[in-house]
Amino acid sequence: MKTIHQYHLDGEKQVTTLALRDGYRIVRCEYLVAQKRVCLWVEELLRIDLPVSDRQFMVVGSGTPVPVSYQHVDTALDPFGPQAFHVYEVIAPAELPTNCLRKPFSSAIFGEVERQHA
Repeated sequence: MKTIHQYHLDGEKQVTTLALRDGYRIVRCEYLVAQKRVCLWVEELLRIDLPVSDRQFMVVGSGTPVPVSYQHVDTALDPFGPQAFHVYEVIAPAELPTNCLRKPFSSAIFGEVERQHA
């Protein structure tokens, strides 16, 4: 047998740890307006012989950099606002490495562009 559990995720940029049975499957992600939070619905087998693992998830807004190792799970939209909440599974430590942060534009990357005058 199997069932679906609902889990509330912590606020933006907060890591939420869930104890999930091996073989779990995320079936839905939604922003609940009344609670102002993102929830995951996870299908799990009801077998006590399956090991339970701690899995970590993080909610971030659009444009927020995350480490390359994080895996996108789903996106939840606020139906009454412009916000999108992206859920990532945290695969590596929760620290953001400096090589994943956005850097300002540098003309050195593309070379100097000569401007034409009219």
